[in-house]
Amino acid sequence: MMSEFSHPLLDLLAKDTRYQAEAYEFVRNALNYAHDELGLGQVDPEEIAAAMEAHGDIPDDAHLTGQQLCEAIRRYSISQFGFMAKTVLNSWGLKETLDFGEVVYNLIDIGMMRKSDSDSKNDFAGVYDFDSVFVDDFDIHSKDDLVI
Repeated sequence: MMSEFSHPLLDLLAKDTRYQAEAYEFVRNALNYAHDELGLGQVDPEEIAAAMEAHGDIPDDAHLTGQQLCEAIRRYSISQFGFMAKTVLNSWGLKETLDFGEVVYNLIDIGMMRKSDSDSKNDFAGVYDFDSVFVDDFDIHSKDDLVI
């Protein structure tokens, strides 16, 4: 029996089949990682609300660019999956940095993320090559990547 209840993310998954649900969750978690672990875009929620009300936009210091989010996703991927990062991301439909932008803009469309007026999906295009950052540059002996 079909449920009467709908969730925007479930509707999105049905409409855009390029990405798995995990891709959306992972990108949102990476945004939290950027704020909490990397200290990017940390601003008091009241300040964000005031700026949204006054200017209709997110304050500049609370905002992450597409490039910053791609870097946060790169670091978060390696911290979570190590040398399997590219394989895991690919299995969710994420094969290049522009895919991160597609996921972000899908989340913006359903109200689960916000963007500033200066943002563009193209900010995510060609930020780095998955093979370069997840395969070629991966050093299994690096103390930063080693989890014991």
